[in-house]
Amino acid sequence: MSRSKSQWVTGLISLLLSTLIFWVPFYFVIMNSFKNSAEASLFNMALPTAFEALNNYKTVLTADDYMVVRAFYNSTVLTVFSIVVLVIVCSMAGFVLQRREGGRASSLINFLILTGLMIPPAIVPTIWVLNGIGLFKTMTGLTLVEVALHFPFAAILYKAFMATIPKELDESAFIDGCGGLRLFFSIVFPLLKPVTSTIVVLTAVGIFNDFVNPLYFLPGSENATVQLTLYNFTSIYKTEWNLLFADIVLISIPPLVLFLFFNKKIVAGMTAGAVKG
Repeated sequence: MSRSKSQWVTGLISLLLSTLIFWVPFYFVIMNSFKNSAEASLFNMALPTAFEALNNYKTVLTADDYMVVRAFYNSTVLTVFSIVVLVIVCSMAGFVLQRREGGRASSLINFLILTGLMIPPAIVPTIWVLNGIGLFKTMTGLTLVEVALHFPFAAILYKAFMATIPKELDESAFIDGCGGLRLFFSIVFPLLKPVTSTIVVLTAVGIFNDFVNPLYFLPGSENATVQLTLYNFTSIYKTEWNLLFADIVLISIPPLVLFLFFNKKIVAGMTAGAVKG
């Protein structure tokens, strides 16, 4: 088989697989969000006989005193504050870890960060700690939990990317009279833009779509986040599948838009720190 023919076959197989894995489920969810309750409960991919999209989406948005709207606000606040804290803390941690690599404590700190990637969070002790310091059921408490859970991944990426920034730049800045904070925020931090973009997009999607942590650490209908609104349309006795699918479509839009606009920056940021320049 010639090289061009092999590439054509590989491209066709990739297209078929991506269609099967991504576009078919997406079509299924959208199409069932346009149907009435009886047709949506059949779980097929047929076109709706009665187009109920407007009623379904209006019902979802106004249900339970506009819970979905409140959930979008809560998720947006949680995501923005978590990302701001995460970027500042992890970029500074990555800078120190890379520049102090080889010191006595660096091996232990690196081990602890890697451990944070592997050990799952302990729900009950975390609730006990948050309750003790008065942050349980608060947005601040959940923000700290999200930052802590995403810290290892972000710190490792920042540390790897920091290796591409020469230490001579630090020395030149110190000779010119820069202090530590001014060196970092005026010179180093702007150079971290590729990896910062990657961390912002990946962690923003993860925090915005988080279901487990808001369920445990921020209970209550007033504190609902977007994923928890799915409970509005499910119960033991009856599930409004058309409304559930409409809700899924609504809460999928922000992460999808984020990926569409920043997908190239994600790849660039992930590979930028792979090779030391």
